[in-house]
Amino acid sequence: MEGLLVLIFIVGYAAIVMEHKLSINKSASALLTGVLCWTIVALVSTNIEETQHHLNEHLSEIAGILFFLMGAMTIVELIATYGGFEIITDKITTTSQSRLLWIISMITFFMSALLDNLTTTIVMAALVSKIVHDSKLRLMYVGLIVIAANAGGAWSPIGDVTTTMLWIGGQISTISIISQLFLPSFFSLLIPTYVLSTHMKGVLPKPLGSKENATHAHGDFGKKTIFWVGLIGLLSVPVFKSLTHLPPFMGMLLALGAIWVVSELLIKDKEEHVKSTLSIFRVLEKIDLPSILFFLGILLSVGALQTMGMLTSAADWLTDNVKNQTVVVTVIGLLSAIVDNVPLVAAAIGMYGLEQFPMDDPFWELLAFCAGTGGSILIIGSAAGVAAMGIAKIEFFWYLKKMSWLALIGYFAGIGVFLLQKMIF
Repeated sequence: MEGLLVLIFIVGYAAIVMEHKLSINKSASALLTGVLCWTIVALVSTNIEETQHHLNEHLSEIAGILFFLMGAMTIVELIATYGGFEIITDKITTTSQSRLLWIISMITFFMSALLDNLTTTIVMAALVSKIVHDSKLRLMYVGLIVIAANAGGAWSPIGDVTTTMLWIGGQISTISIISQLFLPSFFSLLIPTYVLSTHMKGVLPKPLGSKENATHAHGDFGKKTIFWVGLIGLLSVPVFKSLTHLPPFMGMLLALGAIWVVSELLIKDKEEHVKSTLSIFRVLEKIDLPSILFFLGILLSVGALQTMGMLTSAADWLTDNVKNQTVVVTVIGLLSAIVDNVPLVAAAIGMYGLEQFPMDDPFWELLAFCAGTGGSILIIGSAAGVAAMGIAKIEFFWYLKKMSWLALIGYFAGIGVFLLQKMIF
């Protein structure tokens, strides 16, 4: 039955990858895979109550991610509806493709460390859509945003789910993770950005319509208010988590509730056509629900593999057959491009105790880097990638051809910088 479970996962994964050739939406394939995987788990289970308990545990974690994603997407979409991103885009006056690439990558890198890689990807993808009007060129920018967001999230305790797990679990401390992983993370972005910038020459294509045509029908009404309420709300999420120790999605829902109230107050006395345009209910209609369901299916599938102990078995096999811990962590990072990095890191935490590797041991630091940046190698290897896939309509094979090799070069460059740091210091 374990073989059948693996077969279902592989077939489902292949269907997601071949989405456009099969003409079957990836969300449908992911949902089928997730449910069928758990069906196998239930059929082989000798204790259905225990299986349901495991399912509920996974569903609780997944729901937190999905609520976080929906909250962030709604806030970003509301800011975009009010034209709030024009406050930033108006400041970016460069028309050079390569210069814009550097600006976008650096903003994403540092913003991801302050917020997290998922929220940053959603915000930056929306931002790029306002600046870059050529669809093919825009994909290149969003592809680099995924790499930059994951690199930025790796050196911050709140930048990525896996680093947060290690931080909360006591495997890493704030000062250590920042000081030890900043340079490796920076180089994992620096090299892909440099290589890509050498291929992007010339100026940005001009939009088809005039600036006047692109102006919102409601003018600048509420633009600054919604932008700043939304931005402060997003920035407050990690602060809320640190103060209350509640899951991040609670802070995101608080931010969503606040901006919702503000938006309602702004339009309460306005004409009906303004209300219908700026209403948050209209914004909610634009949220990419298929991407949310795709996320649900993928995470359910991985949860089934984890419940059957297959991820732990893989980690055991690595430990028994590969004695070099650097190689083990490097392989875990590469696997995180295929399987979600959260259960992989959870399996590593379960296998290696603090007695074996104490707090701030290089093993945990390198694990945080590899799990965080390894997901950039494939578009479905990270939450940031999955979000970008839904928002910018990036195809799996396009990313594999155009961006994966850049992410891979950056990944190994970052590991090299980390090891060099340890040798010198």
